[in-house]
Amino acid sequence: MREHTIELRVRYDEVDPMGFVHHSNYLKFFEIGRTELLRASGGCYRQMEEAGQLVVVVRIDCRYRKPARYDDVIRVLTRIHRVTAAKIIHEYVISRGDDVLVDATVTLAVIDRNGVLQRVPKELVDRYSL
Repeated sequence: MREHTIELRVRYDEVDPMGFVHHSNYLKFFEIGRTELLRASGGCYRQMEEAGQLVVVVRIDCRYRKPARYDDVIRVLTRIHRVTAAKIIHEYVISRGDDVLVDATVTLAVIDRNGVLQRVPKELVDRYSL
């Protein structure tokens, strides 16, 4: 699976004093989208970690277009942009109805427990190549 969408409702603790979702919370929404994409593809981060394969964020490019507010229902679209031997690049679009609120690209790498860069596991490449 190369794309997955999940709906989330903005919680009160995710907004700032102005009533907008705090920018840092979008990173959490990306993480939820990424995890659910892997799960929908038949994978599991827990199993990867147990095998000593840790996925880390190495770059985030994010554009905030419009704010989300408390109790909004938002959609997090997570798409695999590219997988190479060394990295996985996800694209995200967070929207409310027809309004795009945030779009982003996040680059991940795989390391071992000692922090040494690893090749992206073949099973993961295969899952995202379907």
